[in-house]
Amino acid sequence: MTAARLAAALLDEAHELCDKDVRTNEAMSRFGADLVPDGANMLHHCNTGALATIDFGTALGVIYECHARGKDVHVWVDETRPRLQGARLTAWELMRAGVRMHLMADGASGGLMRAGRVDVAVFGADRVAANGDTANKIGTYTMCCAARESGVPAYAVVPTSTIDLDVADGSGIPIEERPADEVRCVRDVQVAPDGCPVYNPAFDVTPAKFITGIITEMGVCYPPYAVSLRRAKEAAEAAIAAEWETKLATLRGAKE
Repeated sequence: MTAARLAAALLDEAHELCDKDVRTNEAMSRFGADLVPDGANMLHHCNTGALATIDFGTALGVIYECHARGKDVHVWVDETRPRLQGARLTAWELMRAGVRMHLMADGASGGLMRAGRVDVAVFGADRVAANGDTANKIGTYTMCCAARESGVPAYAVVPTSTIDLDVADGSGIPIEERPADEVRCVRDVQVAPDGCPVYNPAFDVTPAKFITGIITEMGVCYPPYAVSLRRAKEAAEAAIAAEWETKLATLRGAKE
């Protein structure tokens, strides 16, 4: 195979992966939107939209799908300290899409939920353990605890590729600690004293008991997660295997 043909084949494969990612996100968004009532006040933490994924998003994809269906949702957007993904990215995406929203400090969400001003919380995840413990941007655990106490359903929205059945629970998920200046400073403006000690974990782990459901492209997983997540993961892997069998059969036919 020439270099040009190899490059073209790799580019075709990359485009196919992108298209598949979009289809996956759209499937999750449809399953999630089915759970959201008309006119709901939704709470979102971090950024899970087109800027974080490809073209659509995961948890933000659910919000976009609700908006497309005319459900007239309103979104409370956590600013998401210390990197401010909610303020810098999510707020911009939602305003650009014409979705009603308010930006707020992370610490405001608990009071809103207690006052009955949140109907559902949605968030993404970087890794999901076999028992449903979920690692996501720092502050997710706090949000889910307040949601549970306030009777607000909280849903993680993740592709099955995020589910790691080899990790039994959240204790097996390593948590990155990031540079101290992310907390000492706000957009390069120092707000803490020189030399102030800092603890800056990038993620936290939300125990499965605080999560109402985990929305995947194969459907919504509910407790017991050890059963439902495995079924979703295995179904997704079976679909991928069938897809590759079809590709291989096509290649064999072309050679013959």
